[in-house]
Amino acid sequence: MLEVLRNTAYRKLFSAQVVALIGTGLLTVALGLLAFDLAGGDAGIVLGIALTIKMLAYVGVAPVVSALTSHVPRKVLLVSSDVLRAGVAISLPFVTEAWQIYILIFVLQAASATFTPAFQALIPDVLPKESEYTRALSLSRLAYDLESLLSPILAAALLTVISYHSLFVGTALGFVGSAALVLSTTLPAMKSPAAAPFLDRLTRGMRVFWRTPPLRALLAMNLVVAASTAMVIVNTVILVQNSLGRTQIDFAITLAGYGLGSMLVALALPRVLDRYPDRRVMLTGCAILPVGLVAVALLLLAPDSALAWPGVLTVWFVLGAATALILTPSARLLRRYSDETNRPAVFAAQFSLSHACFIITYPLAGILGATLGLTPTALILAALAVVAGIVAVRSWQTPVSTKPRETSSLASTGR
Repeated sequence: MLEVLRNTAYRKLFSAQVVALIGTGLLTVALGLLAFDLAGGDAGIVLGIALTIKMLAYVGVAPVVSALTSHVPRKVLLVSSDVLRAGVAISLPFVTEAWQIYILIFVLQAASATFTPAFQALIPDVLPKESEYTRALSLSRLAYDLESLLSPILAAALLTVISYHSLFVGTALGFVGSAALVLSTTLPAMKSPAAAPFLDRLTRGMRVFWRTPPLRALLAMNLVVAASTAMVIVNTVILVQNSLGRTQIDFAITLAGYGLGSMLVALALPRVLDRYPDRRVMLTGCAILPVGLVAVALLLLAPDSALAWPGVLTVWFVLGAATALILTPSARLLRRYSDETNRPAVFAAQFSLSHACFIITYPLAGILGATLGLTPTALILAALAVVAGIVAVRSWQTPVSTKPRETSSLASTGR
């Protein structure tokens, strides 16, 4: 997997991603502490609104910015986004009211909704070989999982010697470092799309999704992932500490198990995808996730059982692994069914549409968990995942012909 880092351009871009991820991880911890300082017991409300604003920015901004900046040089776009994010981060320690957090978070996430799809759309041009691109995707997934595990530890260590306000400085430095690395990278020449009306550019990515069966299937698979992820993100703390009566440390261990499952699959996927088609791998993940949610419901029927705690750890590990089976290869589909002229729009559409699923499942997991309990919630989310999985299967049919094709014909084989 590490062989792709021999490519100088990709090595710098991957380093930019890692540095920015560390900064984002520090921001997550610092923002929670800032919200508590401002709102005390209502900090959860402040953070909930901030996360909602984040998702709305992701859904609404990415396609619009992609359409408006289709002719802007990629380096200018990426560096400008990082500079804006750094400026917002360095401003957060000075806020005194919750509404100021909401405005700054919207600006920050709008900049992220500009940076991330453009960055993701750039990598296929830097690594045109599919085998190299696949390994880059696994490396990227590994970086995300490691960040989720290590950033809180790093933040906790820093808080022993500095105040949480200084974590925002670390966030800003992460974005500045990312900008510097992108600025120092020689990027492939950009092929500008033909001139078109704004509405055409705005809907270009979504139209590619709609007319391409595997991408239509990806839309449904996004909902499968969102259903299981919402159960993990929203309800793990309630499940572990309330339903099972475990400790805060056990809560952290449970989330770590989820991340570990994802990381191990990310490490194994390059070789798996060399042997098996994307469709089989991704639909396997779609089949496992609802089964995992049903298993959660069954474990909660006997929370005092000796098997409940080990069972939850096992299920969370499996859920993380199955999520990676879907998410890691998804960018291969975006690359395969786009070209140089519409690729940024396609990646922006995926960024927006995938996060739109979370706007549905996050509130669903929270409200149902509070009103009906975790067992019915897990079953309802499992049913939603099953329906979405069926749509994915029916949208992405296997090819009629089983005759081997060359790599250049992957798009026509449904791989």
